[in-house]
Amino acid sequence: MGKVVSSTFVSLDSVINHMDRWHFDFVDTESNDIALQQLRDSDALLMGRHTYDVYAGAWPGRDGDYADLINAMPKYVASTTLREPEWAHTTVLEGDLPEAVAKLKSARERTILMHGYGPVAKTLVRHGLLDELVLWVHPMLAGVGGPSDMLISDGLNARLTLLGDKTLG
Repeated sequence: MGKVVSSTFVSLDSVINHMDRWHFDFVDTESNDIALQQLRDSDALLMGRHTYDVYAGAWPGRDGDYADLINAMPKYVASTTLREPEWAHTTVLEGDLPEAVAKLKSARERTILMHGYGPVAKTLVRHGLLDELVLWVHPMLAGVGGPSDMLISDGLNARLTLLGDKTLG
């Protein structure tokens, strides 16, 4: 059975969006190598509609190891409005999201990787379907955003176990 792993960037003040304000100064070879290894360790990508729109607009036109891998791997999108995805190897999950993800986990053998921590990831946490949350904590206060831009969500209560940590340059 596969496991769902959400890998997300977060500022010290819990912001997961508005990355143009706080994230890109921390991208380097080391972080790119880790991200590539995460992708190599996965056999599918799970995303919400917003992530799909961003990625489908960016990755198909790129080349290199990361782009080649992400473009070739199976992708699953949680969306009630997307009907015919144009990005290769993309399937829209239909019906009840927790039920669809539970079926997806049972059909996969390796990691199902998610990027970001939006409504889809939060739904999976509420239903006990998110197996790991990898946080890339940036030493930066973003100073922007509202409740939907935050890692923290009102009413979302879950106990987590620290599996490890790594300090990057």
